[in-house]
Amino acid sequence: MGKISDALEKYKKERAVKTEPLPLNKPATSRELEKNRPAPIDFVMPETYSPKLITLSSPDSLDAENFKVLRAQILFAKDRKRPRLIMVTSVFPGEGKTFVATNLAASIAQGVDEYVLLLDCDLRRSTAHKLFGFSNLVGLSEYLRGEKELSDLFLKTQIKKLSFIPAGRPSPNPSELLASNKMKTLLHEVKNRYDDRLVILDTAPSQVLAEANVLSQYVDGIIFVIRAQKTPREAIRKGIELIGKDKILGIVFNDYQQPFKSYGQYYKKYYN
Repeated sequence: MGKISDALEKYKKERAVKTEPLPLNKPATSRELEKNRPAPIDFVMPETYSPKLITLSSPDSLDAENFKVLRAQILFAKDRKRPRLIMVTSVFPGEGKTFVATNLAASIAQGVDEYVLLLDCDLRRSTAHKLFGFSNLVGLSEYLRGEKELSDLFLKTQIKKLSFIPAGRPSPNPSELLASNKMKTLLHEVKNRYDDRLVILDTAPSQVLAEANVLSQYVDGIIFVIRAQKTPREAIRKGIELIGKDKILGIVFNDYQQPFKSYGQYYKKYYN
């Protein structure tokens, strides 16, 4: 954990203006550190982003509203403690896990108090960077291989309180990298560094790859994305068993439109 802490401290000192020492008896909030917080790395912010990032491209749509509902269910559940480290996965590829992870992260970051770090942990077939308009030349993979420092990874998104770490170039041994002590230490550090930051992991599908099963041991909660009328019921059951149902925060049925037809018409008339 020492190297990660040193990297973050070095990053903060290089980017920040004069600051006062933080009290040691409690974590600093992002609001308190906003003026002196190390800004994400100075890449030029993309002028365009994917229309699939509907919380930005269509903020008044019914789909964007659904992510606000999901945000509320996660942040304000009455029967459990608020999760700080959340993993988004699916049973098979192509079910929309990255769509859900990126839009959920954006929706939470658009709230009043919460800051979000979106971490792309799909080291085989990452796509989250495309939704924000970034390249994928440097990221988590390079850090876990010891080629880059943590301070080199943070990117600024179009949303002020949302930072992003891309996956980086595809790795030949993603399971081993994500199961390493370096990854475990990284997750502990980004989770506990600020007490008002949530960390969302976009991970590989759980049924065909081992990475999600590894990362599930470290997270507080899991969102399972399922493609409506596509994913076999038995595959869903096995996927949940592999990950462990105790950490499942909920299941998102992606592309499930028919039951919302009448509600969508009401929503459109009400807000227009």
